[in-house]
Formats: sequence, C-alpha cells, structure tokens
Amino acid sequence: MAQKQEPLLIKRYASRRLYNTETSDYVTLDDIAGFIRDGREVQIIDLKSGDDLTRQYLLQIVAEHESRGESVLPVDVLTDLVRSYTTQANSVVPQFLAASFEMLRDGQSKMMENFGAMGNPMAQMPGFEAMQAQQEAFMKAMMSGFPGGAASSDDDEAEKPEAGSKDELDAIKKQLAELQKKLSGLG
Repeated sequence: MAQKQEPLLIKRYASRRLYNTETSDYVTLDDIAGFIRDGREVQIIDLKSGDDLTRQYLLQIVAEHESRGESVLPVDVLTDLVRSYTTQANSVVPQFLAASFEMLRDGQSKMMENFGAMGNPMAQMPGFEAMQAQQEAFMKAMMSGFPGGAASSDDDEAEKPEAGSKDELDAIKKQLAELQKKLSGLG
C-alpha cells in the first residue's frame, strides 16, 4: 500500500508572498493549483500567526477559475452553498460534497484500473479501444477542475467534449448507457 505523502507546506509572509518550503522559492496561486492538480496536498500557514490559511487560498483559486470562465460549479450549486452557510448548524452539505467527490475519485480510479488491466477479457470486444479512449477523454474533461483531477493537455483537445456543452454531456451519457447495456448482455 502506498504511503500517504506529507502535505506541501507553503508559508505566507507578512508581504503576502507565498513561500514553498520544499523548493525554497516563492510561488503563485497558479503554482499551488498546479501542485493540487498533480495530486499533491498543500497546507498554507501564516508565518507570523501560525494560522492555517489553506481553505481561504483554495476558495480564492476556485473563485479565480470561475471568474475566468472555467466554470465547474453550476449557479444552482453555488446558490445552495450560500444557503448552507445560513443553516450551517443543520447543514449536511459539507459531508455530502466530501462524500460525493470521494466517490467520484474512487470511481474514476477503479474504472481506469479495470479498463487498463492487462488480460482484461473485455479488451477482446470489438470497439473496446475506441470506447476506452472515449471514456478516458470524458473522465479527463470531468475531472480537470476537481482537486486531484487530471489536468487537460493540448493533445487531448480534439477528443474531449466542450466543458460547458450539455448536448455533448447528454450524448456521452447515452453512449455510456448503451455500452453498459451491451456489457450486461455479454455476461
């Protein structure tokens, strides 16, 4: 079993500059977002007070992505999040969101393991390689904005659907349902 890596410690100086303690250099919010996309946990601490500022900076990274048009969170979800702050004592939203993202990450890794495993009997099925490539492109597109998700690359640009296209997403859902139906018929 893989050993869990310690979070990357980032110290915020009084000048508000962020210092990477591993590489001994200053970093930006984009750098921190890159560390997270690469699967690294980060912890941001105020040097003077010792306060943990991680949540504040992660929210700032999300807000910057949303403001640049890289929308991941629909307005309904954002509205519900704002509402959850007014009813925080009884809110199940934080637990629900944490469980949902955990399930999404687990599902993605299990799916990729199953489809990438050598000797997989499904690999003999006609069209398997095309289906696998399509699912990988779908998962990359879906996970590109989530912590721990795959970063998009220019090579995959032609294969992945537009992030905001509901029609593309509906088409992919329909294709996945058809593939699941075919796979259940094989068993």
